[in-house]
Parts: sequence; C-alpha cells; structure tokens
Amino acid sequence: MSTQVYPKLNGDYFQQFLDWLSQQLGEDYAILQIDQAPAHVSGTINWPENIIPLLQPPHSPELNPIERLWQFLKKPLKNELFSSLQDLRNRVQQLFEQLTFDEVISISSYNFILEALFYAASY
Repeated sequence: MSTQVYPKLNGDYFQQFLDWLSQQLGEDYAILQIDQAPAHVSGTINWPENIIPLLQPPHSPELNPIERLWQFLKKPLKNELFSSLQDLRNRVQQLFEQLTFDEVISISSYNFILEALFYAASY
C-alpha cells in the first residue's frame, strides 16, 4: 500500500494529493468522502474527473472513515514512548505498511459508503 505524507493540510497539498490519487486510479473512479475543512472545499480545488467528492455534514467526525483507521492504528501505540516526533512518525509508517488493502476497507467502511458505491456502480 502506498502512502503520501504532506507537512500540513492546505489547498495546495490537497490538490497535489488529488492529482496523485487520480493518477493512481487510472481509468477507475473513486468517491472520496471529505470533511468540510477549508482546504477540502476551496473553490480553487480542481477536482479530477475520476474523483467524486462526498461531503460529510459539518462537525461529524464520527462519520469520517479515517477516524476508525486512526483508532485502529493508535491501539498498538498505547503504551509506547517515543524520544522524538520522527520516531513516532516512523512507527506510524511501519503500522501503515503492515496494513493490507482489505484491512483498510474493513476498518474504514460504513454501510452508507458501501451502499453509495453499490448505487454508483449500478450506473
């Protein structure tokens, strides 16, 4: 599984991520669930044709699939101490690298997302 790391969340980095994701998808399509962070909803974002944004309601982190993934990743970190931020980053990267694509789907999937994907695929 490939990961991308950006120093902060802003419109420029989000655009870089979207362009990278679009390229990874090739001719496939993706529905990308996003919160309403300013970088995600900026009018300057050029959405690639193969990525469809799905805005979650404001102030609803419980609907964000990444929150489930973070909960899963934080469990093995519970009692670990790190001497530097870079050590923590390295450990998180190690945990990401151990995840399979199927595990990420299983951890982060919600029924409403799966239903939306099924509905979209039927067209």
